[in-house]
Amino acid sequence: MQAGTGCGRVWQAARVTNSGGLRMRTPVALLAGCGLLAACSSMALRSPTASANHGPTKGNQAAGTVTFVQHGDKVVVDARITGLAPGLHGFHIHEKGDCTAPDASSAGAHFNPHKAPHAGPDSPQRHAGDLGNLTADANGAAVYHVEISGITLGTGADSINGRAVIVHANPDDLRTQPAGNAGPRVACGLISKGKDQWF
Repeated sequence: MQAGTGCGRVWQAARVTNSGGLRMRTPVALLAGCGLLAACSSMALRSPTASANHGPTKGNQAAGTVTFVQHGDKVVVDARITGLAPGLHGFHIHEKGDCTAPDASSAGAHFNPHKAPHAGPDSPQRHAGDLGNLTADANGAAVYHVEISGITLGTGADSINGRAVIVHANPDDLRTQPAGNAGPRVACGLISKGKDQWF
């Protein structure tokens, strides 16, 4: 709408100032300019996405989905997990995109490309994969929505594409090294790149 409004104003101004032999060439130039403006506007609003479908580890029932959408230098994380015990559950991105082990140990340690200490998601010094805790209600369902810095959906060292996201049995205390004393892994999902969103 903004591009269209801008073009309309330029067109109106051109009608006022137009004369003689410029009548045929001015509309062409204006249309070309409007096309470039719309293209640039669309490029600025492209948002990479990714998602993970969670399955339970051996002996557990937790399952659900996690989606990731990048907005500028931050990533919005949305999780919907069911089959949990009521209460807090550590929630982390792990370095390896491998959920094949019965206990999800194949996913490795927390994603930590900068060798920082473990902490909460609001700490300036933390693992890139430190997402804090999910809170499951009395029915075992958890909903999580947080905007996180320090990770991307691109191709650099901070990219989480191809890694795993883990839900733990216990709360993350956000301080004990190296993983917050969050206990066994109850669900694991592989993070897969999705289609870019356009706004």
